[in-house]
Amino acid sequence: MKYNMDEWLQRQLEDEKKKALPILSFPGTQLIGRNVEELVNDGHLQALCMKAIADSFPTGAAFSLMDLSVEAEAFGAKVLYSPDEVPTMHGAMIEDEDQANALQVPEVGTGRTGECVKGIREACGMITDRPVLAGIIGPYSLAGRLLDMTEIMILCRLEPEMVETVLEKATLFLISYAKALKEAGANGIVMAEPAAGLLSPDLMEEFSNPYVERVRAAVEDESCLFVYHNCGTVLPLKKQLAAMNVRAYSFGNAIDLEEMLKSLPSDRLIIGNIDPVGVLRNGSPEKIKEETRGLLERCSHYKNFVLSSGCDIPPLTPMKNLEAFFEAAEEFYCGR
Repeated sequence: MKYNMDEWLQRQLEDEKKKALPILSFPGTQLIGRNVEELVNDGHLQALCMKAIADSFPTGAAFSLMDLSVEAEAFGAKVLYSPDEVPTMHGAMIEDEDQANALQVPEVGTGRTGECVKGIREACGMITDRPVLAGIIGPYSLAGRLLDMTEIMILCRLEPEMVETVLEKATLFLISYAKALKEAGANGIVMAEPAAGLLSPDLMEEFSNPYVERVRAAVEDESCLFVYHNCGTVLPLKKQLAAMNVRAYSFGNAIDLEEMLKSLPSDRLIIGNIDPVGVLRNGSPEKIKEETRGLLERCSHYKNFVLSSGCDIPPLTPMKNLEAFFEAAEEFYCGR
């Protein structure tokens, strides 16, 4: 379903009672009776999973899977699958400049990208009462998975041309992939660029932000909102984040979210940042309510704050814990 996302964003800023926007998809495997490995390989199951979550919880938008192995696998990287865990990378794919130069930009549809596009297309037909947001990885985070996350930090200083070669190819692919997701019906693109949180300010300005901007500019318009997600320790990068041409951010529990709300312009949507593992996955319902109320009490007076998880919520998170999260939000806003 089409939405005017400019108007949607403005409502998020203006509404006194805001619906939570957790990055919630993988726990839907429990609702449809399938496992994670089946889900990540089947677009139809992804759509069913998103629909099951939308039917079960009053989210402000429906998030697709945050699976940061999809794009690297399309380039040829090895991925490890598990029935109960999100896929992970297995080793570096590029080890020298020759391999970087030889790297081919894949077509959208390679690997599991076609299934993810299919999942968004079907989900948009099933979910018509809220926006559907499609997830992709960020350029620097993708390059880090191809080069090795530790190695790329060294290469940024010693062999920047090699990093730029990989970044250029990663960005070209991500532009095509994001456009395909938008054409499939996605009302927004959520880009996860967590590896950029490890960079110094000058390196972020050189190796992440310009490439992020190219993807954003290729897809964002009134029908498609671009959301920047970084769950790293990004408070030292406030200047670089504020300089981005981004209207919506998602931050993780590694930071004090109120400090970010104080630092970024008040017309930029900021969602976060309940700990998805320590609190939502492993905490008790009582602990979840306590943490959620605490964050709302501190941050709800900022008009651009919307409650969310700090990152993707793990697949085996108990349903009672998710219910406690939404109950705490409902109780807080009803009591104001």
